[in-house]
Amino acid sequence: MAAAINSIFLKIKPKIKIKICNPLSVCARSSSRCNASPSILHLFSITTLTYADADSDCSSETNATADANPNFIHPSADVHPNAITGHGVSIGPYCTIGSSVKLGNGCRLYPGSHIFGNTEIGDHCLLMPGAVVGDHLPGRTVLGRNNVIGHHAVIGIKCQDLKYKPGDECFLHIGDNNEIREHTSIHRSSKSSDKTVIGDNNLIMGSCHIAHDCKIGNNNIFANSTLLAGHVVVEDYTHTAGAIVVHQFCHIGSFSFVGGGSVVSQDVPKYTMVAGERAELRGLNLEGLRRHEFTVTEIKSLRTAYRNIFMPVDSNSTSFEERITKVEEDKELGKIPVVCNMIQSLRDSFAQNRRGICKYRYFSGS
Repeated sequence: MAAAINSIFLKIKPKIKIKICNPLSVCARSSSRCNASPSILHLFSITTLTYADADSDCSSETNATADANPNFIHPSADVHPNAITGHGVSIGPYCTIGSSVKLGNGCRLYPGSHIFGNTEIGDHCLLMPGAVVGDHLPGRTVLGRNNVIGHHAVIGIKCQDLKYKPGDECFLHIGDNNEIREHTSIHRSSKSSDKTVIGDNNLIMGSCHIAHDCKIGNNNIFANSTLLAGHVVVEDYTHTAGAIVVHQFCHIGSFSFVGGGSVVSQDVPKYTMVAGERAELRGLNLEGLRRHEFTVTEIKSLRTAYRNIFMPVDSNSTSFEERITKVEEDKELGKIPVVCNMIQSLRDSFAQNRRGICKYRYFSGS
């Protein structure tokens, strides 16, 4: 008897269907979004959930696109009708997408993440919960592809420079494949004639700060609480330990290492290692050079050049400039490209408006 009744109910039970118009038309939240102009709506598809369906008023062509690149926008998300969003986008609960935002294909926004202002985000970027990208300021924030923005990170907001004048355009440009971890802050430039720039393949760990007008290269690793003041330049393949502070306008050379807890107030030359409460040169970054497959000949030549410049037998007999010139004119060392690069890095640090290099200790020869 019970089996017969269940059979009758199964035959007459209606299917429950729900339509989700993505990414602009969130019918359950606001009927006005379903009236967006065709020029915007044609960029997106209708997503049909596997456990729910709907009476569809969309064309078969649109449904075919949705099957290939489905979008999902949670009904509680606030997506402005003028925002431009690519295919395969997922926007979670309580997210915000501003009117001038451009969001690339395959991006994923976790709950409570927000994108404001004139901001462009490339394909396959990931915003973790609480992340904020962009600001309602003149100017622009641009992120490349495959970037990860960590929990509660704040990217592309107004700088903390008192010289900034409200209304001035300010810019931030971030490249591809960067991982920016939790509670990190990266600010836009302080003036329209400059920009904050971060390259590709950088790992920026938790609670780091990159201030206005900084220029960061590629393949760098910043450990937790690395703090860069304004106008700092970091080249490629550098590595900082935790809790370091870099003074404004300093330059950090390629393949260098900054020890934990250091205060860097002058330039760090290429290939070197600095450490200390007031960072001092402590030799070459030998481990970093080996890891990046510098040859035995290159490392040996760099060590010889470093000793001749920074560890003279009698520091009173020759000046710093004379020691650099002697290495440059050496028949063997002067022909090694990495040695020439290190010497050029030293000379650049003493150019106009530069801060010179970190202090170094004299050693008596042995």
